[in-house]
Amino acid sequence: MVSNPHLSAALTCVAIRRLLAGAMARSNRRRRRLRRILAMCQWQGGKGLYMQLNATAPILAVYANPEACLKKDFRVKRSSVVYLVQMLSSPKDHGWGQDIEVLVLLYSLAHGLSLSVVGSAFGIPKSTVHRIIKHVTGKIKANLKTLISLPTADELPEIADGFCQLAKSPAFHSAAGAIDGCHIHIKPPRNEYHKEYINYKLFPSIQMQAICDSTGRFLDVFIGYPDAVHDARVLRNSPIFCQALFPPAGWFLLGDGGYPCLEKPVGLLKPYKVPRGQVQARFNRHHARARSVVERAFGRMKARWRATLFKALEVSPSFAPDIIACCAFLHNLCIDMNNVLEDAEAFPPEYGDQSPPPAAACGQESPGHHLRNRIAAQLSAPVQMAPHLREHDYI
Repeated sequence: MVSNPHLSAALTCVAIRRLLAGAMARSNRRRRRLRRILAMCQWQGGKGLYMQLNATAPILAVYANPEACLKKDFRVKRSSVVYLVQMLSSPKDHGWGQDIEVLVLLYSLAHGLSLSVVGSAFGIPKSTVHRIIKHVTGKIKANLKTLISLPTADELPEIADGFCQLAKSPAFHSAAGAIDGCHIHIKPPRNEYHKEYINYKLFPSIQMQAICDSTGRFLDVFIGYPDAVHDARVLRNSPIFCQALFPPAGWFLLGDGGYPCLEKPVGLLKPYKVPRGQVQARFNRHHARARSVVERAFGRMKARWRATLFKALEVSPSFAPDIIACCAFLHNLCIDMNNVLEDAEAFPPEYGDQSPPPAAACGQESPGHHLRNRIAAQLSAPVQMAPHLREHDYI
């Protein structure tokens, strides 16, 4: 076929005209978008006021007043807000500003309100609230290890001393933490797996497995398993167990009856299911005094960040673990900044003796019954023994 040079030139001119028209259209759209932004801004001193705090909103007027207390609205002190803003600040921050973004997240978590109500309080759209929450939560998740991390070998003796004081016995001098699971109410996914999220209390939730020290500070969190999964199975699938990360050899965790009694790969002691005699009953009492600190930690976290308490989280199940990890991060921040919550006792721990039935043990695990029996014997041993009885182990 012989090509027509005039036809080819005409087609080339048409293509060029179309490219130029598309470029001009894009340029015009950019101009119109810039004009709309400039129209929304009230310029003063070369800076748009939309990037500053809007003092006309009542919730922001409280923050703008340096003498006002923030605990009523944001559940934390002003010093904690300033510290969090500085931690999450970046040179690339723009738009609403880091202050407003942090305040929006704290207000949403503190009151458990819907996104539309939070947007009304700050005078911003609902979609912007959702975008801000995802953005700030992502920043906190990136900094999670700064406040939630396993203790070093030098810190373990201090933690153990705290558990000895809680248990009121030096027999727990090797306790490195308390472990338990917590139910967080969510909206289940709309697929065939939604029944997996119904727990034994008959509401949809996911599990938050946490290890805390003697002050209630979280050392490790593992979040995301549906609550139909047993606590022991969640433990066996967590990095703490699979990789034997914590506690070190010679130390142990304190867990409730839903966990197995182990020595390896992680040391874990649970109470006697049916105590036989005063020795085992005494061990259960001292064990409960020390272990209940993790339940109180859950209670304080839920009392402060009520988004995890009153109703289901208004986020997708895939994003819910990030929100819960953010609450655990803020819980540790409040402990470090000495933010005491006076009404935390109004929300008592809801777990205690409500643990699900124990699960069957799996392979490659070393039971820790002999370790539990030895500690139980130490609890019942005389405080002052005769010299000829000191070599007896009382088991």
